[in-house]
Amino acid sequence: MTKLNYVFMVLKEHPYGREMLRQLLAAGFEPKAMVEEASSVGDEEREKFLTRIRGFPVAPTFTEQLNGTSIERYSVPHHNKRESRELIERLKPDFIVLGGTRIIKSTLIAIPKDGMVNSHPGLLPECRGSASVAWSIYFDIPIGCTVHFIDPNIDTGPIIKKQVIPVHRGDTYEKLCWETISLAGALMVYAVDQWAKGTLKGTPQPVGQEALKVAPPDVLGIVYKKLRDGTYKHFVG
Repeated sequence: MTKLNYVFMVLKEHPYGREMLRQLLAAGFEPKAMVEEASSVGDEEREKFLTRIRGFPVAPTFTEQLNGTSIERYSVPHHNKRESRELIERLKPDFIVLGGTRIIKSTLIAIPKDGMVNSHPGLLPECRGSASVAWSIYFDIPIGCTVHFIDPNIDTGPIIKKQVIPVHRGDTYEKLCWETISLAGALMVYAVDQWAKGTLKGTPQPVGQEALKVAPPDVLGIVYKKLRDGTYKHFVG
């Protein structure tokens, strides 16, 4: 296991972050510390993701994954507040990995000298913001993931790598959401590997859509119908 000078930031027990950390540790990329936000926002986001992947496996808890490691674990009430910022400054990471967080403010983004990266469960710049799988189906955009640098705006930082997920007839919304969680972890492993080698680069994004909000029930109804009826435009085969 290679311990690197990066910090893993995540909402408490977020399934997205649990899978990402599992893949990072499996690849031998152990963070210096994990800074976990325990908040009502974190609870809401965790439940949203658990609902989206209902019926599919969730990676082990952070407590289980950190057992037997020397990774420092910290809990903060809000990633953007002074307590968290001062903690990150004391840790002095060269790099920060986001494993599912709220929108991070510029005061935190500026701390790591090598930047901060996120793995977005959607293709950029085509689908920024929340509930990317739902909006991708709704707007007939290919489904995929993008690992990118963080800047002060929402999902607009330079792109490191992105990849499309093939959608087959019979795939469910829950299956596709679960596949984006898995792919997002794999793309983050790629980014951390490139960073560790000193070869990490990003390509500035073109202008794209504004960030989308959580998909309301009427939109989800259309999403389920398009998958069920086979009218989504990006099925393979």
